[in-house]
Amino acid sequence: MRTRDLTFGLYADAEGLAWARALVENAVPARSARIVGVSETSPVDAYDFLAQQWAVEHPARSSGARQVTEFRVRLVCSLRTRRLLRKAVIAALCPEGAAPHTCRVPWTAL
Repeated sequence: MRTRDLTFGLYADAEGLAWARALVENAVPARSARIVGVSETSPVDAYDFLAQQWAVEHPARSSGARQVTEFRVRLVCSLRTRRLLRKAVIAALCPEGAAPHTCRVPWTAL
C-alpha cells in the first residue's frame, strides 16, 4: 500500500466543505483505506470555472461565502481502493449522474 491523493476542486462555503469532507470520511473506512492528511487550499486560477458554473446555474442568487477550494485527501491504500473511493465520492457529490441537474456544490475531480 502507498500514499495516494484524492483531489477535488470545489466552489463551496464552510457548510459545503464540511459536507464534502464527510462524504470522503464516510467512504474511507468501508474500503480498507486510512486518511493520513487533509488539506484545503485556495488555488489561483485552476478552478475558476466552478464559480462561473455557479453563476450560470443560479443567476438570481448570491454566491455568499462560497470560494474556490482545492480539497485534497491523502490516503494509504492500494491503487484499486483509491479508484473505488474516487468513484464512490463522485457518486455521492453528484447523485443525479449525467442527467441535467444543478449540483449542491459545483465540483471537479482530478
